[in-house]
Amino acid sequence: MVHSAYDSFQLLNNCPSKIDAIESYGSNLLIACSDGSLRIYGPESSISDQSPPLGLQQEHYVLERTVNGFSRRQMLAMEVLVSRELLFSLSESIYFHRLPNLESLAVINKAKGANVYSWDDKRGFLCFGRQKRVCIFRHDGGRGFVEVKEFGVPDTVKSMSWCGENICLGIRREYMILNTTNGVLSEVFPSGRTAAPLVVSLPSGELLLGKDNIGVLVDQKGKLIQEGRVCWSEAPAVVIIQKPYAMGLLPRHVEIRSLRVPYPLIQTVVLRNVRRLVRSNNVVIVALDNSVFGFFPVPLGAQIVQLTASGNFAEALALCKLLPPEDSSLRSAKEQSIHIRYAHFLFENGSYEEAMEHFLASQVEITYVLALYPSIIVSKSSFIPEEQKFADDADAPYLSRGSSGLSDDLDSMPSSVLESDEMDTESKKKSHNTLMALIVYLQKKRYSVIDKATAEGTEEVVSDAVGNNFISYGTGRSKKPTKGRIHAPITSIARDMAAILDTALLQALLLTGQSSTATDFLKALNYCDVKICEEFLQKRSQYACLLELYRSNTMHREALKLLHQLVEESKSEQTPVELSTKFKPDMIIEYLKPLCATDPMLVLEFSLPVLESCPMQTIELFLSGNIPADLVNSYLKQHAPDMQAKYLEVMLAMNENSISENLKNEMVQIYLSEVLDLYAELNSQQKWDEKTCSPTRKKLLSSLESISGYNPEVLLKKLPPDALYEERAILLGKMNQHELALSIYVHKLHVPELALSYCDRVYDSGLQQHSAKSYGNIYLTLLQIYLNPTKTTKNFEKKITNLVSSQSPGIPKVGSGTTAKVKGGRFKKIAEIEGAEDIRFSPSGTDSGRSDGDTEDAAEEGGSTIMIDQVLDLLSRRWDRIHGAQALKLLPRDTKLQNLLPFLAPLLRKSSEAYRNFSVIKSLRESENLQVKDELYSQRKAVLKITSDSMCSLCNKKIGTSVFAVYPNGKTIVHFVCFRDSQNMKAVGRGSQLRKR
Repeated sequence: MVHSAYDSFQLLNNCPSKIDAIESYGSNLLIACSDGSLRIYGPESSISDQSPPLGLQQEHYVLERTVNGFSRRQMLAMEVLVSRELLFSLSESIYFHRLPNLESLAVINKAKGANVYSWDDKRGFLCFGRQKRVCIFRHDGGRGFVEVKEFGVPDTVKSMSWCGENICLGIRREYMILNTTNGVLSEVFPSGRTAAPLVVSLPSGELLLGKDNIGVLVDQKGKLIQEGRVCWSEAPAVVIIQKPYAMGLLPRHVEIRSLRVPYPLIQTVVLRNVRRLVRSNNVVIVALDNSVFGFFPVPLGAQIVQLTASGNFAEALALCKLLPPEDSSLRSAKEQSIHIRYAHFLFENGSYEEAMEHFLASQVEITYVLALYPSIIVSKSSFIPEEQKFADDADAPYLSRGSSGLSDDLDSMPSSVLESDEMDTESKKKSHNTLMALIVYLQKKRYSVIDKATAEGTEEVVSDAVGNNFISYGTGRSKKPTKGRIHAPITSIARDMAAILDTALLQALLLTGQSSTATDFLKALNYCDVKICEEFLQKRSQYACLLELYRSNTMHREALKLLHQLVEESKSEQTPVELSTKFKPDMIIEYLKPLCATDPMLVLEFSLPVLESCPMQTIELFLSGNIPADLVNSYLKQHAPDMQAKYLEVMLAMNENSISENLKNEMVQIYLSEVLDLYAELNSQQKWDEKTCSPTRKKLLSSLESISGYNPEVLLKKLPPDALYEERAILLGKMNQHELALSIYVHKLHVPELALSYCDRVYDSGLQQHSAKSYGNIYLTLLQIYLNPTKTTKNFEKKITNLVSSQSPGIPKVGSGTTAKVKGGRFKKIAEIEGAEDIRFSPSGTDSGRSDGDTEDAAEEGGSTIMIDQVLDLLSRRWDRIHGAQALKLLPRDTKLQNLLPFLAPLLRKSSEAYRNFSVIKSLRESENLQVKDELYSQRKAVLKITSDSMCSLCNKKIGTSVFAVYPNGKTIVHFVCFRDSQNMKAVGRGSQLRKR
C-alpha cells in the first residue's frame, strides 16, 4: 500500500435482514432487504440535531423508518436521482418514487424482466436491457416516462452504459456500441474468458471495459486509448469511479487504484462477502450481508503529505491539482515545494531532464538551479533572494554547489585536459547529460526572462526620452546602448537575471560541444555578461563565438582586431592548434559590411589590411556600403596610393555619374603621372617610341576619350613637346581645336585613319545635338590639311605654344559663330567654314575655285606637296557628309574629273533624287492647295433662309430685319448685337479669372 486514500468505518452492523441493495440520500442510508422492506437509517447525531448534515457521516447509523412491502421480489439495483429528487429501483420492474416521502411516481411495466440499466442524468434518458431487447425511455419532466425507441440485440445484455448519445453493451463475450439513431451495432472487441462483461463510464466520457483482470480504456466510438490499461490483481465484479481513483470489488478485497498512468495500486481494503459497492456523493458505500461500511476519503492535504514523505512525488502533484480553488495559495506553495523536492530526487538519481522539468514548474529562480553546476561561472553579484529560501529544511542540502555530485573538474581544468583520456568515461557522460538537461531548462526559461528584460529596456528608453533620471547599480554589467545613445547603468532585476541566464546558457552550449549553436545564439538578441563570457571563450579558444559576442555588444574595434590577428595566424605555415577553422580575409570584409552606414572611418581603417589580398572585394565593400567616394579616395591616397586608381576605375565602370568631376580629373592625373614616369625612364634610355603603348597608357587614352570631367588645359601643359601626340590630339579635341588635333593625326602620327575616325566622332556628336550640317565642316578642315601639308607642319609648334600660353577658360566650340584669334588667314578661313551651316557660293567666284586667302597661302608655300590620294579617299568615303560645292572649290585646278568620279557620282545621284522628290512634294502641295480652295468655295456657297419665325438662340426673340450672325455649324442664328455682347461678357470673365490667379 502506497498510502491511505480512504478510511474504512463500519456504519451499520447486524441488519435484521439480508441486504439486497443500498443507496444514500442526504445523510441517510436507504437499504433494500431480502424480506421486501426498505429500511432508512440515519446517523446517531441527527436524532438530537434538527439540521442534519448533507452527506454521510463517519459514525454509527440507527434505524429511523421501515417501509414494508417496498418490493415483491429481490431488489436488483437502486439509485437516487439527485437532480430530479427521485428514487429509482429495479426488481420485477422499474419503479420511481418521489423523495423524501417515497411517494410512488411511475412504473415502467415494459421493464419486467429487466436485468441491467443505465441512466443519463444530463438528458433524462433511461435505457435498460430485457432479454434480447434494449429499450430507451425519456423522463418527461413530470410524473411519467415516455418510450423513445426499442432495439433488438443478439443476446441478453450483461452490462451497459451510455457513451454520448449511443450505448455501449456487454453481450455474451463481446462489447458492442449501439447507435441509438438507426440501431446499428458496432463491434468493439471481445470480453474476457472467465469474467462477465463490465462497462463503466468515466467522468471524462470515456469507457472502461473489463477483460478479465484488465480494464481497457476506449473513447465514445470504441477506439482504444494509448496506455489505457488498468491491471487489477483479479477480475473485478464491480468498478466504481471516484476521482482520482478507481475502486474495484474483487472476491476477497476492495482494490483502489489511481486513474493516472500507469494506474498504480494505492490501497487495499480486505472485506469478504461484499454484496454491493456504491458511490455516494463523498463516500463509497460497501454493503455486506448484514453490515455496511463506508470508505471516507482522507483529506487531500494529508494524502499529499503521505505521498511526499514516501517519495511518491508524481501522485502528490496529481492530488495538488484537486485541491479546491479557494485554497489556491496553499496549492501553489505545496506544488512548488513538491516540485523542488522531486527535482532534487530525480537529479540525484540521474533523471536530469525530468528534474529540470520540475525545476521549471516550481518557478524557482535560475540561480537556485545553477547552484547545482559548479562548472558554470556566474557573476559574483548574483544571489538567491530571501523569498526563494524555502522553509523546508529538507531542501537546504541541495543548495550547495558541491552537493550535486558533480565534480569541480569542469571548472578547474582547461579544455584540453577535460578531453584527455584520463577523465573517466562515465563521469564525462554524466557531466554531458546534466549540462544537456540544463540547456533545455534555460531555453524554456529564457522566453519569459528575455521578454521582461526587453520590456524594461523599452520602458527605460521611453522614460529617458521624457527626461527621467535613473539610479545606477553596481552589478558590473551596464545596459546595452541603444543605437546612437549611451545610457548609464540602470537598476534592472530582469536584465540581471537575463544576463545570468544567457551567460550560463552560452557556457553550457560550449561545454557540450555545440559551438555552432552557441554562435547562432550570440547572433540573436542576448544579454551575456561580456567579461565572464570573454574570459571563458578565450580560455577555450572559441574565437568564432568571441567574435559574435563582440559584435552583439557593438564592440566592433575589439572584434576586428581579433579577426585581423586570426587571419594573420591562419596565413602562417604553422597554424596554431587551437584554430579549428581557417580565418580568411574575406571574413573581415563580411564583418565590415553592416558598419559602412554607421562607422565609415572604422571600415576604412580595418579594410586596409585586406586591400592588397582582396582588392576587388574591398572596393565592392566601399561601393555597396555607400561610403562617400571622396572620403574613400582621400583615405586611399594617404594610406594606399597604389589602390587609388583601381578604386576609381571600378567606380567609373559601375556608374560614371556616381563619380564627381574632381575624382575623374584625379584618376586621369594618376594615369598621366604613370605614363610620364614611363616616358621619362624610356627617354633617358633612348628607347622611347611613340607607338609604345603600355597598359597604363591604354587606360589613359581610354579615359581621355570617354571621361568628360577632367580639365584638358591643365593636362595639356604637362605633356612633353615632342611625345605623347595621341594624348595631345585627344586633349585638343576636347578643347574644340579640331585643326590642331587633325594635324597631329596626319603629320605627327601619320595615321589618316585616326584622323577620319576623329572626324566621324565629331560629326556623330553633331547629329546628337541636331547640328550635323555645322559639324559636317570638320571634313573640310581635314581636306584643307591634306591640301596644305607643308604649311601645317611648319606652323604646328608655334600654334601649340600660342594656344597653351594664351588659353582662356572659354573655348569657342564648333558652330558657335565665333572664330579663334590666331594669326594666319587660312586658319581664320577654316574656322569660318566650320561655323557655316549652309553657305551658298556666288557664281561670280574665281575660276580657280580658291578664295583670296588660299591664293596667298599657295604663293607662300610655293611648291608644297599635296596629299591628293588621301583627299580623294576622303571624298569617296564621306561624300554624303561633305558639302560638295565647298569641297570642289578647295580642290586644286589640275584635279582630274575621272578621279572625282567616286565622289561626284553618288553626290549627283543623291542631288537628282532629292530634286525629283522635291518636285513630287511640290506637286502634292499644289494639289492639296486646290482641294482646300475648292472646299472653301463650297463652304461659302451655304444658304440660310430667314423667315418671320426665325428666333435668336441667345435672347429667344425673332430675328426680323435685324443684323444677324450665323455660328459655324450653319444652323445657330443670333442677333449680331447679342453675339457681340456675349463675346464681351466672355472677355470680362477671362479677365476676372486672371486677376484672381
